[in-house]
Amino acid sequence: MTNHRNHCGRKQLPAIGSGGKRPAMRLCEATKAKNMIYSRPISLAAIFWALAISPGNAQATQDQARPAPALVTRGQVKLNLAGAHTALKAAVEFAAGKGFKMNIAVVDDGGHLLAFARMDGARPASANTAMTKAITAATFRQETGPLPAGGNPDILLNLSVQNAAAASGGKITTLKGGVPIVVDGQIIGAVGVGGGSGEQDAEVAKAGIEAFLQALKAEESGK
Repeated sequence: MTNHRNHCGRKQLPAIGSGGKRPAMRLCEATKAKNMIYSRPISLAAIFWALAISPGNAQATQDQARPAPALVTRGQVKLNLAGAHTALKAAVEFAAGKGFKMNIAVVDDGGHLLAFARMDGARPASANTAMTKAITAATFRQETGPLPAGGNPDILLNLSVQNAAAASGGKITTLKGGVPIVVDGQIIGAVGVGGGSGEQDAEVAKAGIEAFLQALKAEESGK
């Protein structure tokens, strides 16, 4: 009996049955059926699923799940007029007790004037100095004085500040006497004093702030 090779390259088994024809599936047809199973196209659903879990899409999904950033900052502490007057009054009383004749300014966190007093006999020229010290302390978020604070003055640094002061219309200074007001870790304003030495000005400013903080503490404890 002769074996024949079919068109798929496999041996064809001898025929069985009448007429010499084999009714069973040829081996090559079985192979084709098997190949069709493995070469079947991937479904669209599987493709979409694979794309959905890819790293890039996973990150995009996470970004979409994150809440949008807040449009306003809440929970801020603001210095109001009553608070400014409290600090101003205490500073005036402290200066009077020391025999100082001072100009005293209180500003908010943006450097805007809330309260001002020129004590009897205080030099008018120091009025602008006091306001400038308060503005600098509030907007620079630190006590005024030669820079760097607590170290040997840096001539070039202080010169650059003087240039910035000129550019700002004289609203920045490195003179002592401007002290920020801090409540709950936030700079809510500042007190600036002019008329004495730098140390005296700073002393009066700190006295006013300390009295304000004590009054605030007493107010909150009474609620």
